[in-house]
Amino acid sequence: MADTDPRPRRGDRSLWNWLLVVPVVVPLLTFLFNRDKPRLAGFPFFYWAQFAFVVLGVVCTAIVYLKTRRASRPAGTKEG
Repeated sequence: MADTDPRPRRGDRSLWNWLLVVPVVVPLLTFLFNRDKPRLAGFPFFYWAQFAFVVLGVVCTAIVYLKTRRASRPAGTKEG
């Protein structure tokens, strides 16, 4: 029997995808943000660090997207 796979090969195997591990792992390292001070606008460090992790996730996701997206059409052509 032939060794052929009818499924197309995955094209998303990029080293940039490993950057997505950062926003998952960093919030799990509680020793980094398990404290009260410094305070920002009255909020303890723990709370505004959580907001910073959201920003970290957005930035990492945007970088991975921009580095791994494929060109959908040649440069200089308009859609429509």
